[in-house]
Amino acid sequence: MNTVRCESISLFTLTPGGQTVANKLRDSLPITCYCAEKYVQDGFIPFNGSFQNTVAESFSRDSAIIVVGACGITVRVIAPLLEDKLSDPAVLVVDEKGEHVISLLSGHMGGANALARYVSGIIGAKPVITTSTDVNQKCSFDLLAKQMCAVAEDFRTVAKTINQRLVSGENIGLFVDPWLVEHLGFDIDSFDTRGLTFVSEEDVDKHDLSALIDVSMQLKRPEWPVKSYQLIPKRVVAGIGCRKDTSPGDLAALFSEQLMNRGLHSMSLAVIGSIDVKKDEPAILKLASGKNVPFKVFSAEELRACSELFPKSEFVIRTVGIGSVSQPAAWLLSNGLLLGETVKQQGITITYGVMK
Repeated sequence: MNTVRCESISLFTLTPGGQTVANKLRDSLPITCYCAEKYVQDGFIPFNGSFQNTVAESFSRDSAIIVVGACGITVRVIAPLLEDKLSDPAVLVVDEKGEHVISLLSGHMGGANALARYVSGIIGAKPVITTSTDVNQKCSFDLLAKQMCAVAEDFRTVAKTINQRLVSGENIGLFVDPWLVEHLGFDIDSFDTRGLTFVSEEDVDKHDLSALIDVSMQLKRPEWPVKSYQLIPKRVVAGIGCRKDTSPGDLAALFSEQLMNRGLHSMSLAVIGSIDVKKDEPAILKLASGKNVPFKVFSAEELRACSELFPKSEFVIRTVGIGSVSQPAAWLLSNGLLLGETVKQQGITITYGVMK
C-alpha cells in the first residue's frame, strides 16, 4: 500500500555533500531544493533570507520537509512552528552521506514514516522509525483512519487509547460493515491492519477482545459486547440546489434530517457540490464550513453532461440555464452512485450519493 504524501516537498541542504543526496531524489519526488546562496547550482533555490525563514515558509505550505543535515539544527528550527500532530507536515532528516533517513515529525498522519521508507529505498539508506506501533510491528489507529479517509468522534483520545492497547499486546478487534464491502468495494486488505483481529457481528464475543474498531458510516450501531470505537469513512456526497438567499438554518436542518433518515452518520459526509453560480451562496457555504468539508462547484456545461438522466425544472432552467442541479452534481461527485430519492422542500433540493 502507498501512503506516501507527495503533494509538495521542500528539501533543504546545508552543505555541498547534501546536494549530492538531493540530486538522487529529483527524478522520484516532486521536490523543490533549497541551499545557501554560496552553494547555489542548477536546480537549487537560495534560502529566502535564511535557512530558518525558508523552512518556516515551507512548514505552512508543503506536505513534507526533508533536511539533509543534522537533527539538532532541524529540531531547533521547527520547534517554534509546531502546532498539531494532525496537521503538521512530515519532517525527515537525512545525513549528508545518505546512510540514514530519520522520520522526525508526523510519522503517521503526516506520512513521514512512509516517506522515510520511500526515500531510503531511492538512495539506499536505512530508515529510522521510532513510533511505538511501527517498532512493535502493529498498525496505528490514526494511520488506519488516514488510509481509509475516515474520522472518529474524539479522535485524539481514541487514537491514543487504541494505539496504547495495541503496543501493550491487547487483542483489538476490527469489524467492517458488510455494506461498505458490498456497495463500495471496500478492500480491507489494502489497509495496514497489523495486530488487529477481524471479526463479524456474529462472532465478536468469541475473540476475548479488549476493544473493537467498528468501521461503518451507519448512525445506528449494534450493541457490541466490548467497548467499541466507530471509525467513519467519509464517502457521502451531496448535490445541493437552492433559491437565492435560502436560510442557512433551513438548509442545515433539512440536510441533517435527511442524513438521519438515511441512517447515515453526519461525519460520513465528504463533499458538497452545486453549480458555479452558487459558489457564493451563504447557506451552502455555511453548511460546508460547519461540516468541515469542501464545496465543489460545476459549470452548467459540466452538469449538462449527465442532466438528461434527471427530470427538468422550468424554474431552474430560467434561473441557471440547466434543468437540474442537485442530481447531476451528486452524480458527478459519486460517479453515479446515488442514495435514495432527491429531497425537495422549501426551495431546497438535495441529492445524496456515495463514493467508492
